[in-house]
Amino acid sequence: MKSTLLPRGLLALTTLTLQASATFLYAASYSGDVTTLNLTLAEPTPSRARCNGATKPPANGTLVEVSSTNGCAGSPAWLELDYDNALLYCSDEGLTKATGSMSSFRTTDDGELILLNKINTKQGPVSSVLYGKGGLAVAHYAGSMLNLINVTDPESLTPFQNLTFTLDGPGPNKGRQDAPHPHQTVLDPTGKFILVPDLGADLVRVFAISDEDGLTVTAGEPLVAAAGSGPRHISFAEKKDGSFVMYLISELSNTITAYNVVYGEEEGEEGISFEEVFVIPTHGEGEEVPKTAGAAEILVSPDGKFLTISSRMEDAFTIPNPTPSEDDEDSPAEIPSDTLVTFSIDSSSGALTLVQKAPAGGRGPRQFTINKEGTLVAVALQADSRVAVIGRDVKTGELGGVIAAAVVKGGVTAVIFDE
Repeated sequence: MKSTLLPRGLLALTTLTLQASATFLYAASYSGDVTTLNLTLAEPTPSRARCNGATKPPANGTLVEVSSTNGCAGSPAWLELDYDNALLYCSDEGLTKATGSMSSFRTTDDGELILLNKINTKQGPVSSVLYGKGGLAVAHYAGSMLNLINVTDPESLTPFQNLTFTLDGPGPNKGRQDAPHPHQTVLDPTGKFILVPDLGADLVRVFAISDEDGLTVTAGEPLVAAAGSGPRHISFAEKKDGSFVMYLISELSNTITAYNVVYGEEEGEEGISFEEVFVIPTHGEGEEVPKTAGAAEILVSPDGKFLTISSRMEDAFTIPNPTPSEDDEDSPAEIPSDTLVTFSIDSSSGALTLVQKAPAGGRGPRQFTINKEGTLVAVALQADSRVAVIGRDVKTGELGGVIAAAVVKGGVTAVIFDE
């Protein structure tokens, strides 16, 4: 059933500290552009902090385009930031051509992105992660492979190892599991392993990074997920005993699976394995997930106390339009919104308890990021061509109203904070 949400604006001022400040966000979209947005936040007044019954989102900030580049065209899908070295890497999925590409940019103090290098790759790079001694690991959804690129010289990106995956036959979901479809690359908490959720093969592939060169990898025993579940993304939390739990979100089954992470020695080398703890729906234990839903992103909060996921194709809420057009009389006052679901994490067991289902600021929350302070969530709304910034209560993990938003042409695929 669709809910009508009147914006609460920001949450309690004692827990959400938005002082007058500005920061850049980078957004990728299928328009072919990577856009720099300037987020300016003003300290909220009490009336705006508690605006129950208001007819529009509180005006607690602005999100304005300051720069745009097509250096990652045709289909930018993922952004990876090396903040310390002022570098940004962009994956071009190559939806309209036979190849993908990878680009490197220099970030600047005024928000401009300066293209340093661009190389063609196999089709379908949808996620990347920096690792080891100057490596960039790239998951190719359409290309069914893991591509490793040497980025020690960002002006000369150099692929040096690729691992192509195959299937003996299609998976249970023949339409989506016709081939291996790696959907993400992520580092384990030690930084010694690259993990690759494979939606097509129902696996989380595991690769050990070489201690010698810090670049080459060796394939290990993969984690086998439930048949037809479609692993998409993963995130880690540290428990109070110092061990780790890994949360896997699966797109096709709309589930979250928790695993205890186990490290040990195997034939003289450090290994990693996983022990399944529980499986719950993406909306929480005992909660119904809409049949149309498609799970997308999963993130543990910076303090490790909360887990948030995004769920698309729900239209579960009706919210005030965060980006109404003054020049368009037909611009709607209200719009449908998909869902962000937040859980608290038990520090002993890793168990998840539902905290909140909140609107994502629009439709198609393909990806989102949380700032380091934990006070803001930036959402890439692919179906609405919008970036929305939502206030977050650090103590409770709850999300408030849309603080600032901007239209970004084309389907927005990724947004990250410049920090």
